[in-house]
Formats: sequence, C-alpha cells, structure tokens
Amino acid sequence: MAGPQVASRTLHPAPPESYTVFTAGCNFKCLGCQNWTISQFPDNRAVIDGFMDPAVLAQESVANIGSKMGRLMAADRIFFSGGEPTIHLPYIETVVREARRIDPGTRVNFDTNGYLTEDSLARVLGFTTSITFDIKAISEETMSALTGARVEPVLRNAGIVAKSAPEKLWEFRIVAIPGMNEDDIEPICRFIASLDKGLPVAFLAFRPNWVLDECPGASRELMNECVEMARAAGLENVSISGVTNIPGNTGEVAAEIEEAYRSSGARLAASHARAKGCKTHPRDCVSCESRDACPLKRYIPKRSC
Repeated sequence: MAGPQVASRTLHPAPPESYTVFTAGCNFKCLGCQNWTISQFPDNRAVIDGFMDPAVLAQESVANIGSKMGRLMAADRIFFSGGEPTIHLPYIETVVREARRIDPGTRVNFDTNGYLTEDSLARVLGFTTSITFDIKAISEETMSALTGARVEPVLRNAGIVAKSAPEKLWEFRIVAIPGMNEDDIEPICRFIASLDKGLPVAFLAFRPNWVLDECPGASRELMNECVEMARAAGLENVSISGVTNIPGNTGEVAAEIEEAYRSSGARLAASHARAKGCKTHPRDCVSCESRDACPLKRYIPKRSC
C-alpha cells in the first residue's frame, strides 16, 4: 500500500448531507464499531477503493456536491469520516486545499473520535466548517475497555472545541451501549453542560456489531433515559436516533478479568473483548505486546445490525 487509503466515497443523506469520504484505519479499537471493515483495515482484508490522488478526489467531491443528485439531497460539504480521518491529516488537508482551489466556498465536515494532539486539533479547526465529535465514555476504565485508548485527550479536545470553536460543532455524539457505558452517560452530560449548556448532543442507539456482535441493542427505554439525564444536567439541544430493541445476549463477566476493572460496565465490555482474543487487561492498545498482531482486528462478526 502506498499513501493514505480511501475506503469508499459517496453522496450521503445523513446530516450533514454531504459527499462523504471514508478513510481506512483508526487509532481506536472500539468493540462495537459499526465501520469495522474500514477501521480495522488492512488486518481484516476488506476490499476498499485504495489510494486516490488528492487533486482527483477533490475534483470528484466538488463535482458530486454540485451534481443533480447532490442538489436534490441538499449535499453542501465534503464529510471526512472513517475509521479516524486524523491519521491521514496531511492528505485531507491537501484534498481540502485542492477542493477550495476549484470552489473557494467548499465546506468541510470532520468526523472524529477526539483522539488528536492539540496541534492536530488546531489544524483541523483551521480548515473545517463543522465537526462531529464522538465521546465514547468519561471514566478511564470504561474508555479503555471499550476502545483500548485513554480518555484524557478526548475530554481535553472536547473542551477546546467547546471554548474556541463552538460554532463549528455539529454535535457531540454518544453511543449508548447497554450494560457497558450506561453509568458514564450522566457524567458525560454534566461534563458537556459544564462547557456550554447549549452545545448540540446526539445520543445514538447501539446496534450489535464487530466484537459486540452478540449483544443486545439499546432499548427505547435507555434512549429516553439518556434524554432525561441530559435535560437534568441542563443540556438544551439534545436528540436521539437509531434502531432500538434489537435482541441479543448480554453475556457474562469473565472471571479472569475480575481484578482488572472495578466497574461492572468495563468488566462486561472487556469480557467480550477477551472472548474474541484480547489478552491484555486493562486494555491498553498502545503498550499491548499484541498491538501489531491484534486478534481482534481479524475478527469477523457473526452479525451486523
């Protein structure tokens, strides 16, 4: 492989309506990843589009936004997603520069898990029109169990966006995962409210996928509880979306990881990871001996909902 890899690109109706470019690879290993074929490339040997000359991708993006179909669906920007687009930041900056050479008014959305250096975040804020920002958890235990990464950079960067560029925040996105990050929802709401009660927050209903393929989806009751907690924290701009009440098996906590985590949610998430091949607990993908040959990255889910 030579250069950054584009997984796919397409006109996409999900807000914000856009020409969405999915980049391959990610710096997280989120157990319930909906885009696991993209995020865990190349280990899962998924078929992707491959490297594209940034000038060609820019021209294609601008043309599609201005096409008849693009106008009909009100697409108005290039939307970089993944995976995690930050790992291809110089490439994306080049695409944006080329797109704005063609059309100086080109808008750009950047979809991120928030795990950036402060310098990288400043660069992203410099060229984006809007940002969609995921917050997976707020406790270190839950974050490590679900993603294999640390939570501090994400919370730091959420604060930077809220304080220095609130007008660019399309929304903070929080996936509600039954039994795993439920205890984090209320503290996340309080954290966001402490930054600015008017910031947009979207709760997404977890759908079984990747390592959490056998788990149940979020219930309608849980989604309503998320809204209630957000309102109680003082948040003023809250929404929910996604299919609810997908059946599944919650699973059991593995005795082998009991001592590695204090919270029940982290224990349950880590137990699913262990069952699919994750051997290091607490999860810490940066220092894990299996980092470059992680069994999880090669796992193929039994179902995707």
